Formats: sequence, structure tokens, C-alpha cells
Amino acid sequence: MRSRAASRDNGGGGQAMLIPEGTYRYEIRRAGALVAVEEVRLAAGRMGGARITADGANRHEVEGEITADGAIARVALRYRRGMFKRDAVYAAVEETLRGSVSAMAGRNEVIVKLGRWRELDADLVICRALIIARSRARGQSRFTGRIAVIDPNTLVAASFKQTYSQQDAIGLRWHHEARMGETEEIELDADGRIVRMRDGWGVETRLAAFTPAGPE
Repeated sequence: MRSRAASRDNGGGGQAMLIPEGTYRYEIRRAGALVAVEEVRLAAGRMGGARITADGANRHEVEGEITADGAIARVALRYRRGMFKRDAVYAAVEETLRGSVSAMAGRNEVIVKLGRWRELDADLVICRALIIARSRARGQSRFTGRIAVIDPNTLVAASFKQTYSQQDAIGLRWHHEARMGETEEIELDADGRIVRMRDGWGVETRLAAFTPAGPE
């Protein structure tokens, strides 16, 4: 089932993003206690934002370019923990994700294989929302395939076979199996925004606020 966001245009004659453009603010909690806040802006084929732990010690920043069909084509990442920092850049090139990770010890090249649908997860909620939106746009209620996943701490990419499966008749509840024993339950609203996620360890992520993007 196609979401309303996937079927409307952007008012300027071009195709809109598969999910609503704007600023998303998520609160991540464990046993009710705030663990981190994630805020990302999605607009005009770009995304940018960060997840910051509640104590301010850890910061995971991501900026990316998104294609017309919702795939993440390029991404730049930064990890900060106190005085320590690490940076990475990646780009989808044909059937591979190519990039490098830089830290105090030096710079390492990384190449991983992309799956059929060239999916990339930079460990932000918006990445999972785009993966589900693309699956829905293809008319798939179940998607199993290789996904390039970037670790938020090391910023090193690796390729894993993952499954997203629709759990209801209208496509607003999904089950995500990242790896054996690592699962998430995901809830969407009618426009394809993720409004709630809960993983097997009891960590819950909720959409706390959404501000629609203004005209360019």
C-alpha cells in the first residue's frame, strides 16, 4: 500500500520525498528514562541531523544526499565522545558503498557490497523510515535483502541481510529483524513517518515533534 506521502507531488512539479519533509525530533528512552534525543531535517533531497545522549557526552551526526526514489546516495558522518572524534564519508558507486573513516590513528578505506535496492542505514530513525517507504512504494509487504549498515560508534560500514515485514493490513505496523535476535517493532502514521519503535531490549523511540518544511 502506498502512503499518502509517496503519492503526492511537492507543489513545484517534481516528485515529493516518500515521507514528509521537515524536522523530526525523536526521544529515545529505556524504562522511561531519557537516553538520547535525535533531531533530523529532511528537505530538498538532503537530510542532516544528530543523535545526542542525554548527558551530552556522545554525539552521532549525519548529513546525506537522497535520490529521487528515496535512496541515500552519499553520506558524511561524525562521531564525538569528549575529546575523541571520528569522521567518515561514503558514496554509493554502482553495486558498492565506498568510503573512508578518519580518526586520530589514521584513515581507513571501506568498501562493502550493496543489495539489490541499494539500501543504506546510517543508524538514524529516518533511514529506517526511508527503507520502509521504498518497500511500500514497490508494493512489497515483506522485504528481505542486503543493507549497508554504518556503526554509529566506529562509523565503519558492513553489509547485513535484514528483513522488514508488514504486520497489519494497511502497512502502518512493521517488524524489523536486523540480525539474529535483534528485532524492532515499528509503527508509522498515515503519511509514513515513524512514530514509535521498540527493540528487544526495551529501548523505545517516539516521535516527540515534527515541523513541516517551509517553502524553499
